[in-house]
Amino acid sequence: MLPIKVVSILSENSDENCRQITQYIGKQLGIATEFLDNIPWQERHNMLDAQEVQLGWVCGIDYVRKMDSKPPYVELVAAPVMENPRYRQKPIYFSDVIVRSDRQYYSFADLRGLSWAYNDPGSHSGYNVVQYHLAELGETQGYFGRLIQAGTHLQAIEMVLENRVDGAAIDSMVLDVELKTKPQLQSQLRVIETLGPSPIPPWVVTRNVPSTLREAIRKVFWHMHETVEGREILKQGQIMKMVRVEDFSYNLVRDMLRVADRVKL
Repeated sequence: MLPIKVVSILSENSDENCRQITQYIGKQLGIATEFLDNIPWQERHNMLDAQEVQLGWVCGIDYVRKMDSKPPYVELVAAPVMENPRYRQKPIYFSDVIVRSDRQYYSFADLRGLSWAYNDPGSHSGYNVVQYHLAELGETQGYFGRLIQAGTHLQAIEMVLENRVDGAAIDSMVLDVELKTKPQLQSQLRVIETLGPSPIPPWVVTRNVPSTLREAIRKVFWHMHETVEGREILKQGQIMKMVRVEDFSYNLVRDMLRVADRVKL
């Protein structure tokens, strides 16, 4: 049997944890697994679309777009519940609006007419949820004075730190990891608004994987927190456990997408 190939289409600061999860799945099921992180981000998307990789951790927007294609070619596996109490032991996450701590910005309203970085227009936490928030405020275009596509959440954080932009919306999971690994950021950045919660990015499996193996992979995820090794791997990613989620769990993302279409950043 060929290896189960795995990709992450989230921030690169989750890659090591994804590699550990990939190895854990292989050990638990006695199969070959391979985590691919040495290829460009867009190619990872393309390989998942072509079912050349079989397992992936994807943004909620990616999931609903892939699932809503006809016919759908992915299925849900599991979604993480993060350790931090603000996640309320649910498979949710947030979009944290950050600024430099030495700037006199204390709310989203303070950023009107200023410069803004976003990671990618295909991102929920960095782009779609911001459009949704602006739509809810009745702001349909021209809210920010200058927009820059940073490419990734980590690059958007750097742009804020280097004073190249005034603000950005960062996936709360990404920011949690950065604040833990780089504690100096605690004094350099300030979160002035939190958007969400939203359904958290899920793990998906392609339908060309045999159904019995798809179900076995799900069960490994669902029970990771019950083994010593699994708990340690999850802890490295600040994850409490992986839980079962259903397609309707991502209807909020679909609804937000429809509202966000009214707004031009």
